[in-house]
Amino acid sequence: MAVKTHVWISLWFLLTAPVIFWDVSYCFMRPRSMVGGDLHWIWEPYGLYQEIDYVYGVESLQRNDGFPNAQSLMNIIETLLNLTYLYFTHVSGATVAPLIGFAAATMTLSKTVLYWVQEFYCGWCATGHNDLGTLLVYWVLPNGLWIVFPSLIVYTLGKDIAAALGAAQQRAIKATLGKKN
Repeated sequence: MAVKTHVWISLWFLLTAPVIFWDVSYCFMRPRSMVGGDLHWIWEPYGLYQEIDYVYGVESLQRNDGFPNAQSLMNIIETLLNLTYLYFTHVSGATVAPLIGFAAATMTLSKTVLYWVQEFYCGWCATGHNDLGTLLVYWVLPNGLWIVFPSLIVYTLGKDIAAALGAAQQRAIKATLGKKN
């Protein structure tokens, strides 16, 4: 049975890979990637972002907060799984592709929800200093995409996996009944 493909899922995985690796490299290269660092020119937009989300800022680095780099390590794993999904779907045709994509999107969704919930439970300790407009444009909207799209991917690939399992079950039942006759 051929692997069912969804162009929008493939595009999401493909287009987000460089964005994620750019973000990962910013976190792993701190303080050199931060404002005042010799490599900051590569991550110029983060000069603003480190002031909006303190997890990316100087305070987090100074207190040796492990969350940004732990999240970045998980981002690498998720992205490698995303790229594996693309390879299995579009190159090798491996039937395990939907499961890989489902697992990767579940990881992304879970980690992003954790990021938001952590912020809620600490009293908006990293973003609460922003006005509502800044928070919505620079934190809620971009981070919300990492909830919306992975949720849709989990739903879509989950349906595909359930359908494939149902079809396999029906074939097994027919094969068993065929042997009895």
